[in-house]
Amino acid sequence: MADDDILVTGATGFLGSAVVRRALARGLRVRVLARDDSPRRNLAQLPVRIVSGDMRDPAAMLRACAGVRHVFHVAADYRLWAAHPEEIVAANTSGTETVMRAAQQCGVERVVYTSSVATLRVAGATAPVGEEAAMSAAEAIGGYKRSKVLAEQLVLGRVADHGLPAVIVQPSTPVGPRDVRPTPTGRIVIEAASGRMPAFVDTGLNLVHVDDVAEGHFLALERGVIGERYILGGQDVSLQQMLGDIAALSGRRAPSLRLPRWPLYPLAHLAEAVARRTGREPFVTVDGLKMSRHRMYFSSDKARRVLGYAPRPYQDGLRDALAWFREAGYVA
Repeated sequence: MADDDILVTGATGFLGSAVVRRALARGLRVRVLARDDSPRRNLAQLPVRIVSGDMRDPAAMLRACAGVRHVFHVAADYRLWAAHPEEIVAANTSGTETVMRAAQQCGVERVVYTSSVATLRVAGATAPVGEEAAMSAAEAIGGYKRSKVLAEQLVLGRVADHGLPAVIVQPSTPVGPRDVRPTPTGRIVIEAASGRMPAFVDTGLNLVHVDDVAEGHFLALERGVIGERYILGGQDVSLQQMLGDIAALSGRRAPSLRLPRWPLYPLAHLAEAVARRTGREPFVTVDGLKMSRHRMYFSSDKARRVLGYAPRPYQDGLRDALAWFREAGYVA
């Protein structure tokens, strides 16, 4: 296989496809790993070399990594609910271990590992949280957060013990185009733009344009320090404000009814029971309600200072997300 500049895992997904596009815009030769059953809409017409395989397959990863200079490990099972949460944990930890081993065996110069702000402790915080607020797996709510904590620890362990040349980025909540699946946040955008979210709970999150997160990956590649973590966020926004912005962009009335959480728990249990029968991910979950008790606000000061990271206003991400969802038929 001819040499390529970079390999991107998770390239068919939301963030991974944005990383691919940033790489091509920089004139890089791009190789991607994609499972045979992954929809490849986000790669259509892009000049990339596709290697078929699963990130948990050592042989496939060695084929994918052979001859590339840098690896961007973006792939992850990003579900906030699953009938069997340990499936998420197993996929994200064993996949990360396999990718990191293959990268080192192939002599890759540098790895950029896509972690998440899900690994950081927001409970009890009185200000936006930074990279130093790492939490343990035991503290994590739900399979996804637990998996990302364990996978990040795994990468840091290989950096310390095996000399893995990895830099870690921690995206907050990306929004923008090409959210094919869609992500949990994308589902909120679709529901709100369709007028199906008349109320909200008192919580908040950090929104950032997906293309700015992708650019942050390359800044981490070029300027990041091995073994360091960098939050790639945007702006802290209350859920009420986010829904108001979506309403304004969609020509709808902003929701004004704030709901307490306690009446929603029975609804969440019921939604999860239905999901176990239908296989469709529920919109309201018990873990989601637990997470919403805390405002998920984060500081990207370190990335701004060290990497030169400069995200645009989050409203641009919402605007681009809505335009793409409309064009793709997710929103009427």
